[in-house]
Amino acid sequence: MSWDSFVYFALGAVLLWVAGAFFAWKGRKTWVYICTLAGIAVFFAFILGMWVSLERPPLRTMGETRLWYSFFLPVAGIIVYSRWRYKWILSFSTLLSFVFICVNLFKPEIHSKNLMPALQSPWFAPHVIVYMFSYALLGAATVMAIWMLVRKDKTTQKEINLTDNLVYVGQAFLTFGMLFGALWAKEAWGTYWAWDPKETWAAATWLCYLVYLHFRKAKPAEWQISCIILLVSFVCLQICWWGINYLPSAHGGLSVHTY
Repeated sequence: MSWDSFVYFALGAVLLWVAGAFFAWKGRKTWVYICTLAGIAVFFAFILGMWVSLERPPLRTMGETRLWYSFFLPVAGIIVYSRWRYKWILSFSTLLSFVFICVNLFKPEIHSKNLMPALQSPWFAPHVIVYMFSYALLGAATVMAIWMLVRKDKTTQKEINLTDNLVYVGQAFLTFGMLFGALWAKEAWGTYWAWDPKETWAAATWLCYLVYLHFRKAKPAEWQISCIILLVSFVCLQICWWGINYLPSAHGGLSVHTY
């Protein structure tokens, strides 16, 4: 499997996801699942193909992590649709996944078989995969927060609970991702935590979502403030994921996460 094949797999997956989103609005649940899950299978087939051809998990470059994010967005979308029947969530997940797919098409990364020794740990793959899934769930929660802030007085308790549940699950996976990362760091660099710039922002992101959860428990009626906390948390998440690469602290040998 070569990177040149990506456009065909991506196009097929997106068309299937668009069909799934269309059937969601039409209320045809069976076809929603058939089309959405088929698109997920097509996209995952490409990821597996890249995994085999590269002889390593496609998780090293930013482009490769975008692959996983593009994959997990519709996964999160179908989970939310299955549980709460929000018709618009599949349209959103498809659109956002398409954006990340386009970024990869117009700005492909170098996909080589080379993998530095620090990344050859068995903890590397679960660390990144679990993180990408948590990012997708927390991204969906952020969209819900924006939706509620726009609607204001029309916001329902169902929407508030949905947002809370997305953050609960997303934060749980975020925690597992940090634990896997600590085990990987111990094996690769001899220490569980070194306050590397990436690790610092990961901790800040985790704490921000923890503030959200505690605030919701302490003041459940102040959901608008909690939505703002969620937006700030998502900004921290973006800095942790890719924004850190543009910060001076991530260069000059200060970060072990610069590959």
